[in-house]
Amino acid sequence: MKLWEKGIPTDKQVDFFTVGNDRELDTVLAKYDVLGSIAQAKMLQKVGLISVNEKTDLLQALNEILIDIEKGDFQIENDFEDVHSKIEFLLTEKVGNAGKKIHTARSRNDQILVDMNLFLKEELNQIKNQIRQLFDLLMELAEKYKNILMPGYTHFQIAMPSSFGLWFSAYAESMIDDIILVNAALIIVDQNPLGSAAGYGSSFPIDRTYTTNELGFKTLKYNSVAAQMSRGKSEKSTAFALCSLAGTLSKLAMDVTLYMSQNFNFVSLPSHLTTGSSIMPHKKNPDVFELIRGKCNKIQALPYELTLITNNLPSGYHRDLQLLKEGLIPAIQTMKACLDMTHYSLKDIKINDNILEDPKYNYLFTVDALNELVSQGIPFRDAYRIIGEQVEKGTFQSPKKTTHTHEGSINNLCLDEIKKKMYESL
Repeated sequence: MKLWEKGIPTDKQVDFFTVGNDRELDTVLAKYDVLGSIAQAKMLQKVGLISVNEKTDLLQALNEILIDIEKGDFQIENDFEDVHSKIEFLLTEKVGNAGKKIHTARSRNDQILVDMNLFLKEELNQIKNQIRQLFDLLMELAEKYKNILMPGYTHFQIAMPSSFGLWFSAYAESMIDDIILVNAALIIVDQNPLGSAAGYGSSFPIDRTYTTNELGFKTLKYNSVAAQMSRGKSEKSTAFALCSLAGTLSKLAMDVTLYMSQNFNFVSLPSHLTTGSSIMPHKKNPDVFELIRGKCNKIQALPYELTLITNNLPSGYHRDLQLLKEGLIPAIQTMKACLDMTHYSLKDIKINDNILEDPKYNYLFTVDALNELVSQGIPFRDAYRIIGEQVEKGTFQSPKKTTHTHEGSINNLCLDEIKKKMYESL
């Protein structure tokens, strides 16, 4: 029986359509639903709405359910509409009438808000930890290969000298921006909506500050309508943070895929990290990075999907909001997998340290040669023409060295400063 059912059965076709894949997605949220119920039971006893014995029975039963969830033994059968109804059924089965009291002063609306906020807090903190690990690896690679030059490109044309130190640390520093957006999403989800009920609070004398502390939220979402309106905003904030990070990983994956091609031959991966062709024996394909690129590009569409679902909805709860889970929960798992595989693959990347021996890269150093003339007192525009004429006549002599001194340049990577900026952002 559904929590809202009044004795009139729902049409099976309507039931199938409205529930969708919610049971599967709600299984991911089961742990957080139990944690919210534990805090709820403690609060109900504190304000006198249930007895001490009822609280004790409820906590014991909830901890038993939590153990089953952690063991992977929890499931939501088709008899139940969602995780809330399954857990309330189990509680009633275990402790009788006390199980029927757990929903006092609560709605499924604030239950799912609590579940999602707790879930997003935990997942975003895990993603932050994965970002830090990848950052550390990128900085380690930047330090290791800081003196190995590589070509820089603009418009897919050979441009100016770069280095592997500059390339690796560029992605490391870019991830600091992603951390900042993850932190912003964390601030938004770290607010307790429990007690807002269906969006208009409760006439019971509940203690929302107590449940805030019990659940480890930094603050309350005080206004009950604002709490309900956070449904969608929390998910979108998380999605925009994922989108930013996905953009960084997608660009990195594209670089690796491009640089592994024989036409570039800047980097390579061990054979066990590549795949082959069914008809071409020589192929070693960068499928891992191609899939990271594709998966991250898919994640970058998520904020727009969630925006379109929630756009122009008035205040209050609407069933449209159920659809937010369908995109967000899988995207979080995909993002974590992409971070893991990027780290796993990059730690074994091999660098070609003889790239610039190819004569086609001689013109990389035209700007360095030009700047040397300017340092000798020749006006910039005249020096530009001199070097340009040398290139056209084929008389340009490449210095094949760099003397860049400014902060963040090839010869002054500021790796320590980048590390400091990251660790201040964590």
